[in-house]
Amino acid sequence: FPVLMSLTLTAGFRRSMRLCRRKSRTNQQSCYARCPSSCYSTLAAPYEEVVRYQRHPTDRNRLIILVGPAGVGVNELRRRLITSNPREFQSAVPHTTRVQKSYEMNGREYHYVSKETFENMVYSHRMLEYGEYKGYLYGTSIDAVRTVLDEGKICVIDLEPQ
Repeated sequence: FPVLMSLTLTAGFRRSMRLCRRKSRTNQQSCYARCPSSCYSTLAAPYEEVVRYQRHPTDRNRLIILVGPAGVGVNELRRRLITSNPREFQSAVPHTTRVQKSYEMNGREYHYVSKETFENMVYSHRMLEYGEYKGYLYGTSIDAVRTVLDEGKICVIDLEPQ
């Protein structure tokens, strides 16, 4: 089954999803108001209950990462989520070193870059995730995710664990 992760980007680094202990079933305070900053550490308590995240009005939109092995439907889930509400959800345009096809447009399907440029982005920690497929590099840059977030949308990407 796919796993849903929500991340917030800050200064080029990722902060994992907000985890909270449910204080009581009648307490309807938002997760934002209930959680002390110490409960964000998944290392301190790896089996915390995950509760519904209610975005505080001053919070920026978040990145949602769908994780699952090939064939479980994370790509289809991402597509359906974006199709269901395109004004709220959007995918980041990934980068690749493969050759652009005649019907593709740079910045629409992919950002087409040289292998040297891609590797420089990796070494300068500008890639959120990356991998190799059939000799070409593919990945999602932090800038591509920020572009979606700056448009006021929730960024949704899917990953296959390596």
